[in-house]
Amino acid sequence: MSWFEQTIREKKQTLRLLTAEPMAELARACVTDWNDSDKLDILLQKNIPLLPHCHLIYAVDMQGRLISSNINADNVDISWRGTDLSDRPYLKTSLPYQGYTISQVYVSRQTLKFCISVMHPVRDGMTVSGFIAADFDVEDLPASKENAAEKDQEWKQYKGDPAIRSTLFMQERALSAMDRCLDEVTDIITDMMQHHGIFHTKIHFSSSRASFWSMEDPYTYHINTVDELTNPDRCLAYPRQPLSERAQVSHDDIAQVLNLFKALRNADETIYLRSSSFNLVNGIVGLTFSCDGSHYVPYREFLSKNIEFWFGGNPQTEKSCSK
Repeated sequence: MSWFEQTIREKKQTLRLLTAEPMAELARACVTDWNDSDKLDILLQKNIPLLPHCHLIYAVDMQGRLISSNINADNVDISWRGTDLSDRPYLKTSLPYQGYTISQVYVSRQTLKFCISVMHPVRDGMTVSGFIAADFDVEDLPASKENAAEKDQEWKQYKGDPAIRSTLFMQERALSAMDRCLDEVTDIITDMMQHHGIFHTKIHFSSSRASFWSMEDPYTYHINTVDELTNPDRCLAYPRQPLSERAQVSHDDIAQVLNLFKALRNADETIYLRSSSFNLVNGIVGLTFSCDGSHYVPYREFLSKNIEFWFGGNPQTEKSCSK
């Protein structure tokens, strides 16, 4: 499971743990007063403290019309009664007839902010009378009990432009300015990542430039040409500093990764590494080949593969462009 999916799942799971039981109890309590909007308002406002971080609670009938007011801890807005909510994202696709549900994120009509709704059916015996709903601002959602961290991810591969792939064997690598001094550039970038605070780099071999993100200023990046990289005065722009404590990659492994980039660049004249990236904090290597196939690989797995893995002696069946 990706970091993206894991973070969403954990956020919703935390919300579920805080609200599922109170919503079920409140739905049972609403049965008696379901047809009396004034009593329903009183009941909902009384119980909103049972739902931490909830900014709005209300009740809707089977047609998606509000039968209560819009209610928060401090206010009961009766003007919303009778409003048709059937076109709202959390009612438009499917209703929670079977039990508690959590909606996708949508924009609240009342606050105009991103929010998420939890809903529970109100049952009178076997009959579903309607639903109670509680809205939560996304910015106010409770923190997950376990922060999702993007650990060693699985190997990810993406196909690129099919037009590039279709003409792959009609092209041949043109020697770039970076190619002409690739040994020197590789050593320089290795040293910058080991000793000059660079935690992320993207190397554009074909266009002879490299982008750097520094621990000293991680919110910006700098693009350097080959001439700038090979200028000894670069140390004035990137002063020496120790490897970040957040880095999970050793000095030796940094050198091995950069040298493998160089090998992949030079391995074949038709299929070759066009650009690469390396992040020392999450340990992810990025590779884009001349066929426009891209890979994102945990660095340890990347180092476990040799040139034969990528090319297998036959450029037309090489791994870098297959899926």
